[in-house]
Amino acid sequence: MGLRGVVRGKVKRTTVAADHDQRPLDLVRRNFHADRPNQLWVADFTFVATWTGFVYVAFVIDVFSRMIVGWRAARSMSAELTLDALEQALWARKVKSNLIHHSDRGSQYVSIRYSERLTEAGIKASVGSVGDGYDNALAETINGLFKAEVIHRRGPWRGLDAVEYATLEWVDWFNNRRLLEPIGNIPPAEFEEAYYTEQEVLALGAGLT
Repeated sequence: MGLRGVVRGKVKRTTVAADHDQRPLDLVRRNFHADRPNQLWVADFTFVATWTGFVYVAFVIDVFSRMIVGWRAARSMSAELTLDALEQALWARKVKSNLIHHSDRGSQYVSIRYSERLTEAGIKASVGSVGDGYDNALAETINGLFKAEVIHRRGPWRGLDAVEYATLEWVDWFNNRRLLEPIGNIPPAEFEEAYYTEQEVLALGAGLT
């Protein structure tokens, strides 16, 4: 009908599709559900306006518990930003196999280096469509919480160092103390701890330990 909504402020474009045609398929199809940790990760990054320019913050989230398993902040939205967040997640989680990594089709996530690192770690890559928040809705939700609970509430921001320190504090609080309704109003760390405790009990009952 030729109608268009009004956008307040300057729009910052972060998802820039790669210029090649061979991209991973969408293995998730908006079904953001996992039965265990390290079954499905979602990744995305957002931006923060500071006095010295934009700062970009990337997150990697475990869908099972909503735990933020990797993050990084940088002055540019390069492949280094997203790759550093991925490396932190790989170091923290000690992934073995049967893991899907889902993101949008941004050039940072379908770059050769990023794709090769996923393959090297034995992780299956999955991507949604360009400019469609629903295809990566869970990651978009975490970005929204980050903006609402930290960026919009505590700004204005001086620069990278201030954003980085605030993000560090928020991620620790989010993982260990924030109550999340989708997982029963408990923190992600507690949800995962309950899962592993249950697995140990089941293993004992089956005589596997």
